[in-house]
Amino acid sequence: MAAFMCHLRNAFLPTPYLMVPNRDVVTTTGMALTLMNPAYVIREVQQNFSGDVRIKSHLTSLKLFNPLNAPDEWETKVLKSFDQGSKEALEISEIDGKSYLRLMLPLTVTEGCLKCHFNQDYKVGDNRGGIGASVLLQPYTEVELIRRHELALTHGVIWLIGLLGMVFSYRREQSADAQRKKSNGELQKLSQAIEQSPNSIVITDLAASIEYVNEAFVNITGYSREEAIGQNPRILHSGKTPQKTYDEMWSKLVLGETWQGEMVNKSKDGSEYTEWVKISPVRNAEGLVTHYLSVKEDITQRKAAAEKINDLAFYDPLTRLPNRHLLLDRLSQALALSVRTGQQGALLFINLDNFRNINDTQGQAVGDLLLVEVAKRLQGCTREGDTAARQGGDEFIVLVENLGNDEQVAAVQARMIGEKILETIGKTYTFNGAEYNSTASIGLTLFRGSVKTMEEMIKRANIALHQAKADGRNTVRFFDPVLQAAVTARVALEADLRHAVSEQEQFLLYYQPQVDSAGHLVGAEALVRWRHPVRGMVSPGEFIPLAEETGLILPLGHWVMTTACRQLAAWAVRPETALLTLAVNVSAKQFHLPTFAEEVLTLIDHFKIDPTKLKLEITESLMVDNVDEIISKMSALGAKGLKFSLDDFGTGYSSLQYLKHLPLYQLKIDQSFVRDIATDDSDKAIVRTIISMAHSMNLNVIAEGVETEEQR
Repeated sequence: MAAFMCHLRNAFLPTPYLMVPNRDVVTTTGMALTLMNPAYVIREVQQNFSGDVRIKSHLTSLKLFNPLNAPDEWETKVLKSFDQGSKEALEISEIDGKSYLRLMLPLTVTEGCLKCHFNQDYKVGDNRGGIGASVLLQPYTEVELIRRHELALTHGVIWLIGLLGMVFSYRREQSADAQRKKSNGELQKLSQAIEQSPNSIVITDLAASIEYVNEAFVNITGYSREEAIGQNPRILHSGKTPQKTYDEMWSKLVLGETWQGEMVNKSKDGSEYTEWVKISPVRNAEGLVTHYLSVKEDITQRKAAAEKINDLAFYDPLTRLPNRHLLLDRLSQALALSVRTGQQGALLFINLDNFRNINDTQGQAVGDLLLVEVAKRLQGCTREGDTAARQGGDEFIVLVENLGNDEQVAAVQARMIGEKILETIGKTYTFNGAEYNSTASIGLTLFRGSVKTMEEMIKRANIALHQAKADGRNTVRFFDPVLQAAVTARVALEADLRHAVSEQEQFLLYYQPQVDSAGHLVGAEALVRWRHPVRGMVSPGEFIPLAEETGLILPLGHWVMTTACRQLAAWAVRPETALLTLAVNVSAKQFHLPTFAEEVLTLIDHFKIDPTKLKLEITESLMVDNVDEIISKMSALGAKGLKFSLDDFGTGYSSLQYLKHLPLYQLKIDQSFVRDIATDDSDKAIVRTIISMAHSMNLNVIAEGVETEEQR
């Protein structure tokens, strides 16, 4: 009967609960013995021998067999939790006004238990009660309070959490020396702080087996406490944390030092997250490491925000290429490296040809798609270690390094890269089922640490780009120092032009007479001239293209139109000029303004002029796009009496296709056909054709540049 114990009869009172035959026996030597069940013996030990070790133990049950074993309030609550499936209970509570650490484990019914409990309807495997132990905390609290005052304030949190680790040490070792705890109030605060901490907290033994996790760990990882306890933290490994990190971690921990670093972990559902982990050894009273404490902060969102900020600061949001800031940083490093190594490098300034036309006619969405595709193609043309960046708009820059020490060889290599870029960008693009074509111009400059500033590098490449544009586009040009002076002069001229447009006092209108075949004056053409206070008279061929390119043609054109209308009003009151017409040139940009027609009609009303005396000269370039809009504006102004003349006819393109639809009054033969008309048969043929076509369409014809009798 192995389930029972045998003791001296004079040690305990005979048990009244063991109902088996031959309970009381006498040995052959005359010694009287009584068979006793284990529960009875335990209760006797609890009552007679617990005082010296300051441990109160108790065997109890909700189905009392012995009234002396009745549970108190805490034990009743725990026993009910055992019926709900709990496996143990550990808690701080008071007994007779003193704080105790109380531990209780369930007792499961075995075959031997039924010897005494056969009348209580138990079956093997049922829970019949629990066995508990209560440890008085006062001695350990006093020791710990003394220790706390000796610790530095910065180490307080680690020791508080280490104190919790001692609770787990008690459960494992049941050693009185390992049970020094804080007072009940301090422990409750500590427990609440750990459980309510937003950081994940894990305690493992020296073999890295998890013994404790807090609620934050459960929420972050998706693993319940039951699933985590007993496991190795490697269940969280995502495979994204470098092995070097784990090696560094263990090299610190085995020396008893604290380690901290970043880890990429994986939750139960497979989602990855990034944590900042701090692992500290936990020591017992003798200074020996017994556990490892991990405090882990989820920095996934913070890291993502930092990456986004970095992304916005250094990368173009549309193309994902490095932006100007990152390019300048890499260019600075490249220049410094070039000085040390003597290696040649190159900077390629790339600008798309006629990108504005695509953006304006096809819409910004198509323009953006084109820029993104160009960025991809640029990356495919560059070597590893080179940088392709977006400067802004349709401008890109490629930084090429390590082209060797020979300048001629480096130049050949750089040009080959540039030609490859041109070829790649020039291939057809397909978006949403439609095909588009675009070319690029490239300005190229070499460097080998001789350039003092990054700005100078970019300026040189930009100068070369302008030369590529001037040479017909879709080409590569190297930086030429001679161009520097020309570009500098252009910049100065642009500044002067801006000042002149704002002041409007430097501009004059000249009126070139227009006569009929008999030589009678019928009108004039308004020609704008710029009288610079220092430069003198600036040629229109010099400042008009600059005004077109910079957009200054809009305010300048408005001034010309206003001045011309004022002049018509002045002529109208003089009999000798009242019948004259006045032709005013209108740029394509000016005509495309949504308010252009309204502005012209407003000026006519303001100066009270006859609209039939105002003639607007437009060029064939106006017909490149939005023809329907152009015809609509011309018709609206024509309905008010204004006349339209097609300037420089025969030198442009595409106008023949729309000529029959335009509400024109006049065709103007360009002076390039008039200049040699007396000696060049081709010019004669062209002029005859234009006149014949115009007359067949009921259009008036005027020729510019007639200066000799032969030309007339």
